Amino acid sequence: MAKTYTIFISHSWAYIDDLNSLKRLLENKGYFNVQFEEATPDVPINSDNAYYIRQRLKQKISNSDVVLGIAGIYASHSEWMVWELDKALGLGKPIIGVVPRGAERVSTVISSRANEVVRWNTDSIVEAIRKWA
Repeated sequence: MAKTYTIFISHSWAYIDDLNSLKRLLENKGYFNVQFEEATPDVPINSDNAYYIRQRLKQKISNSDVVLGIAGIYASHSEWMVWELDKALGLGKPIIGVVPRGAERVSTVISSRANEVVRWNTDSIVEAIRKWA
């Protein structure tokens, strides 16, 4: 039976379309099984307590084989993405930066923490996940 990869995607809620597109890309790849751990507007962490949110996110990152960071320039302006990526580093989780389709600039928040940065291409993303997870 094929391995199922557990993935945490660090993303900005202001750019939720990028998250949904990336998840669909991976879910639709043949012979590649994934499950996702991140918080989303559909399945939020229902709290305003930052400590509680961080504890839940830490658990989700810890449960993951790999962390994908959507490397749009907006990542440079997201405290939560910085925290998630630093937590992944602290937990020894590999980080793969994924450059959004059409983006010319890559956030240094992602590129400085990533084991690898790939373009928005299903095969490149899957190959990096298999390599690092």
